[in-house]
Amino acid sequence: MTSPPALIYDTYYHIYNRGINRENIFIEERNYQYFLDLLFKHAEPVAEIFAYCLLKNHFHLMLKTKSEQEIIEYQKAPDDNGELGSRLGLPGQHLSNFFNAYAKSINKAYARTGSLFPHPFGRVMIGNERQFWNVIAYIHQNPQKHKFVDDFREWKFSSFESLLSETPNGLQRSAVLDWFGGREQYLEMHETWVGEAQYKWFASDDVD
Repeated sequence: MTSPPALIYDTYYHIYNRGINRENIFIEERNYQYFLDLLFKHAEPVAEIFAYCLLKNHFHLMLKTKSEQEIIEYQKAPDDNGELGSRLGLPGQHLSNFFNAYAKSINKAYARTGSLFPHPFGRVMIGNERQFWNVIAYIHQNPQKHKFVDDFREWKFSSFESLLSETPNGLQRSAVLDWFGGREQYLEMHETWVGEAQYKWFASDDVD
């Protein structure tokens, strides 16, 4: 199997993966929040998060890797204890570390062994504004596509509602709403289903 290209700096991506052998990666409701907490903690130094959807046996993220200079500057900034950050790896390695940390926590909590995710994780580069719309809508519509719910708006573990909230949540909310042209356009464009012809270029090996 050919390894996918490494994540590059200052680039938008659709990131996704599923449980090995289609195994559930979220066993209890509390696992979803733990995954998000770890995600934002590990991503902060190397990436910005724009959208997510966590399903029982797979997940989707849209993120942008930071520039090399931004990552260097992050390392130079002292933390709350006045300590300088340790040297950060490449963005892809940092995400792999996050997935490994989550897998280890699930293995420990549920007395399982071995890999939780297939390796490597899926990634597709996103290149223009229309693609941003389609990827975000596709990510949010995924629970309905896979028949987890009748209406994707009912799924609690996606960023659909979080992007409309005024509560700080770590997402790049303003940027997303600006791409769509505002709150009303965001809601309106989610009414249009992202079909196979549109998503095959950024999710050709979609997970289920």
